[in-house]
Amino acid sequence: MALPGKTLRMDLVDVFTATPYAGNALAVVHGAEELDTRSMQAIARELNLSETAFPLPPTQPGADYRLRAFSPLVELPFAGHPSVGTAWVLARDGVLGHGTAVQECGAGLLPVQVDERGARLTGGTPVLGADLDAEVLAEAVGLRPAETSVKAGIAGCGLDFNYFLADPAELPAATARPELVLAAVLGRGIVPVAWDPAARTATVRMFRGTGGEDPATGSAALGLGVWLVARGLLPAEGRSEYLVRQGEWVGRPSELHCAVTAAGGLAREVTVWGGVVEVGQGSLRVPD
Repeated sequence: MALPGKTLRMDLVDVFTATPYAGNALAVVHGAEELDTRSMQAIARELNLSETAFPLPPTQPGADYRLRAFSPLVELPFAGHPSVGTAWVLARDGVLGHGTAVQECGAGLLPVQVDERGARLTGGTPVLGADLDAEVLAEAVGLRPAETSVKAGIAGCGLDFNYFLADPAELPAATARPELVLAAVLGRGIVPVAWDPAARTATVRMFRGTGGEDPATGSAALGLGVWLVARGLLPAEGRSEYLVRQGEWVGRPSELHCAVTAAGGLAREVTVWGGVVEVGQGSLRVPD
């Protein structure tokens, strides 16, 4: 373990935005090779962001780097905005080049395409889970289902979320009822979705099972593509693009540009692109 009193370099960036102080804030902590899990968790708890990312040397053949991502409470096997933001920071610093790199994480080896403005992440293996009761999910966040013929359900690409269709007019009034969210959620969080089929745009909110609302959730945007295809809201064959808007109601508007490739009515691959902007840099003392 690194010696107490040692300092680590940190970057602060906003992800899924082109505007500082929007999107989802991310801390990228460098030089953490000697830290143990408890120390990484302590740093994430101290910073108290949605996630804090620790880029590390890879341990698997074919990977360019390894990423560990922590919320203030737990380590996540996979997370979207830490993946996008970390890849961009590493490319900016010359650790990676612009183009395709391979990230190692709990969801496997995932391609990330980095450009000057942001990065496109390919999610893990698409998984469609069980149908859920839309009434139960909606009640947990103070809403009513918009369309009961479209079944609520579980989907993910490395991290599972619970999706249901919500009325666009009601979405701004959504308020998490923590005890109901905790009882209803199966996975990372509950995602009410206001879907515009003509524009292929989803306006969403994401209420975490551990509490709070996320301003931009790349992993949920990836799982959304799996669910949209399975429910017939995106084509059953070929590649489709869709846009996810999130974060307006927590003062951090975000845009997540996604694409899903489907075959036989099921998603086979989902990607998400997001912009990244610098906000600040600093140093952190290694926890005792």
